[in-house]
Amino acid sequence: MNSNEFWAQINKIISDGFTAHGLEELDRYATDFITGRLIYKRFSPQEQLGCATGGYAHVVASIIAGAENDSDSSLEAVSDFKRQQQRGATQAHNIEKWARCTGCWIEDINHNIASIHGEHIAEGGEAQVYEHGATVLKTIGLDYFIEPILALDRISLYNSWFPETKMTVLGFGTNKHGDFKILVEQPFVEGVKVTDDEILQFMKNMGFELKNARNWTYATREVYLSDMHDENVIKSLKGTIFVIDCDIRINTPELRQGGTRKLSTEVEYE
Repeated sequence: MNSNEFWAQINKIISDGFTAHGLEELDRYATDFITGRLIYKRFSPQEQLGCATGGYAHVVASIIAGAENDSDSSLEAVSDFKRQQQRGATQAHNIEKWARCTGCWIEDINHNIASIHGEHIAEGGEAQVYEHGATVLKTIGLDYFIEPILALDRISLYNSWFPETKMTVLGFGTNKHGDFKILVEQPFVEGVKVTDDEILQFMKNMGFELKNARNWTYATREVYLSDMHDENVIKSLKGTIFVIDCDIRINTPELRQGGTRKLSTEVEYE
């Protein structure tokens, strides 16, 4: 099966309304992705492992969202905000249809998470955080991404670079305003604040270059990383530095941070 045939199959599963047979097919593709038989060239091998680490729901949603991005040459369309909004709405709609069929869709997600699982303890630009014992639950929105596939990419890249605090996708939903949300679980880490110099050295040790100190932006030619400040990076009592949140993306030329990547949709079977 070549790449065009694969995406034709995924689009047929979506257009058929996620029948029992279609869900079986998706399950097989997700298993092949997780085991490495299906290679998604959007990611490096390390990033594909990060996607798989995000769990079955994360892998399936990434595949479903990828069906709406069916060409390597779509960069011009991606820069068109209106087109990006339309594509994001289609991705969210398709993920919702699948999530409803499989029981991982949550209505009024923030209210229900707070009432069932735990106290609301923090919030960021696009996330709400809830206490959940040894872990925290986060509902992540699309404020910084517009398209679900880019928010899902963020989880894949995050898991590949910061596996100690990996995010596992539990489900999807909307808040009371109808905004699309991704529900993730993440280990709770207790620690103390780190200094900007400590973060800078930590990132340099990982091969990242400081691009803009004012918004805590770092990059390699392949990965863009921002919001690396002392609320998103902490140090354990033993001195180990942990990243608990950040904005991380595939570094394409459009980000103007020296990136060389393309948002590929090519797949191949080994």
